[in-house]
Amino acid sequence: MLNLDNFTLALLDAASAVFCFLLVWFMAKPYRFTGDRRYVGLPFAFSFLGVSLSVGVFRYLEPNVFVNFLRWIQLFTQSYAFVFLAVTYYFSNKEQHRTRLLLDLTYAAIIIVASASYVILIISPANFLHSFIAVDGYMRILNIACLSYIAVYTLRSHVAKPDPKTIWIPMSYLLLDFSQYSFLIMAIDSEFAASIGGHFLRILGLLILVIVAYQTFYTSTKKYVGKENA
Repeated sequence: MLNLDNFTLALLDAASAVFCFLLVWFMAKPYRFTGDRRYVGLPFAFSFLGVSLSVGVFRYLEPNVFVNFLRWIQLFTQSYAFVFLAVTYYFSNKEQHRTRLLLDLTYAAIIIVASASYVILIISPANFLHSFIAVDGYMRILNIACLSYIAVYTLRSHVAKPDPKTIWIPMSYLLLDFSQYSFLIMAIDSEFAASIGGHFLRILGLLILVIVAYQTFYTSTKKYVGKENA
């Protein structure tokens, strides 16, 4: 019989995954229009996060046979998503001709590390089974560091060029940051309330990002196309 708590968490992860894939759709538009590789990181990062959350849905609904394997996949993929986001924001205002090679190498390094971790997990899953709680804590700290950097970065960008829309961006990343802190508490103390709080903070942060992305990328694209057709 399906556990009601797990079903609730699966629904929250499913909704969060939908928001992530909507963000991929919106944030891929700048790259499609400009071809600038600096814009690849955002849709790529939210693709990772969406996959992580989709895995979470199956983890909560799947019988216990594959739970340990799926939670490792989710943990790794989520952290790689936040690292991708932090790297993308770090390079976003750098001079492109000076940092293009370094950016490409950094992206390649993340992908290589991610691929290696998945291969090791598939080949030798037993080596991971007894260390999940410790690694989960370290990964959550890494996630918090990445999201804190992004929140500070986007807040500074807003202060430099104030806009009513952009103030919501650091707020959304702070919500994602607090959600990771809640999950860290859950990992340490097994507090189910902290897990629920983390899920709701995450879904709210992603919802705000979807709204901002829609207003920024979709409406601006419609205006641009309208001018071209005029």
